[in-house]
Amino acid sequence: MTALTIFYDGSCPLCAKEMAALTKSDTKNQIQTIDIYSEAFSNYPQIDAEAANTILHALDENGKLLLGLDVTYQAWKLVGKGWLYAPLRWTIFKPMADWCYLRFAKNRYQISFWLTGKSRCDGNSCIK
Repeated sequence: MTALTIFYDGSCPLCAKEMAALTKSDTKNQIQTIDIYSEAFSNYPQIDAEAANTILHALDENGKLLLGLDVTYQAWKLVGKGWLYAPLRWTIFKPMADWCYLRFAKNRYQISFWLTGKSRCDGNSCIK
C-alpha cells in the first residue's frame, strides 16, 4: 500500500536525484514518486501543476495534502531516516527552514547547476 505519493519536478537534477535516493531506500515500497511533467501526473487532477512546480506536494494514505519540507520529512521518516530531517520540523527551526526551502525551490535550477553542472534534465538524463 502506498503511504505517500510525492509530486516532484523531474526536470530538476537535484529533485530527481533525491527521489531516486528515496526510492532506493524505500525497501517496503511505501512511496510513489510522480514527475509532474510525466503522463502519470494526469491521474491526479486534484493537484495543481503550477503549485506543485513551486513547492513539493504529496498526498498521504488518507488523501491529506503535505507541502514542502513536511513532504521531505514524512518521506524519509517512512524509510527510517526521518531523524535526518526532524530538526527542520521542530518549532524553533521550522519557520527558518521553510523560508530557506522556499528560496531553494524558487532557485532550484541555478542551485542544481552550481552543484551538478546541469540546470535541467532532458528526457532520461537524470535517471540512472
